[in-house]
Amino acid sequence: MPEITVGKENSAPIHLYYEDHGIGKPVVLIHGWPLSGASWEKQMLALLGAGHRVITYDRRGFGMSSQPAIGYEYETLSEDLNKLMLHLDLRDADLVGFSMGAGEVVRYLGKYGKDRVRKAVILSGITPYLLKSTNNPTGVDGSVFEKLKAGLAADRPGFLHAFLQDFYNFDTLEGTRISEHALTASWITAILASPKAISDCVQAWLTDFRPDVLRMDLPTLIMHGAEDRIVPIASSAAVLAKSMKGAKFISLEKAPHGILWTHADKVNGELVEFLR
Repeated sequence: MPEITVGKENSAPIHLYYEDHGIGKPVVLIHGWPLSGASWEKQMLALLGAGHRVITYDRRGFGMSSQPAIGYEYETLSEDLNKLMLHLDLRDADLVGFSMGAGEVVRYLGKYGKDRVRKAVILSGITPYLLKSTNNPTGVDGSVFEKLKAGLAADRPGFLHAFLQDFYNFDTLEGTRISEHALTASWITAILASPKAISDCVQAWLTDFRPDVLRMDLPTLIMHGAEDRIVPIASSAAVLAKSMKGAKFISLEKAPHGILWTHADKVNGELVEFLR
């Protein structure tokens, strides 16, 4: 099983599981909460078919990576990404972040620069700053995140099942763009993640990435579902697109948060074209 060691907690090393397939220009896919690198299934096939080298990895606490009780803030998470980039000696790479994974992309570029990166893609991203404040009036009220944490503490399995229904807008897209089996597969992935990671990452979503965005000067694609119930487009992608001159911004009609699955046809087409 391919993995790298990114740290240590007490007596145990912290490992990141990754997959590295294909040849060509490298593309690193960074998954969202509460899933794993396996959530890129449809994009991996499309990118391999387009002649790319495709790398996915499981964030610490998720999938087949170690489940430490530490490191669920973006300083550490972006450092984990940097260690993977160095371990594989990736150069001229494209970084693609979905949802929470957008945070790793933006913080990595803000902290380590673009020496190893060619292009960036933000899909359903939480960037640039999700929390509503006096200087961020379009953000999401803090009480929403407190309810998320309370729901996880009270009944994590039940809460995640309900969350994933909104993740995919299951009430309107079932049978057309997602099946009950696909929803169940996501729930199984989510329930196997570390309870500590699941909870701590909610707090990490409130990171202010605006200073990092100011340091991003590379070709960027931003794509978001117009009917995203998890990360409202007006609080995220629309703001990010305005702050990044020259970025390509695509709003997907009638699309939910989980566009990697429900709108894979559109996502894959735009992704392959942008990374060509």
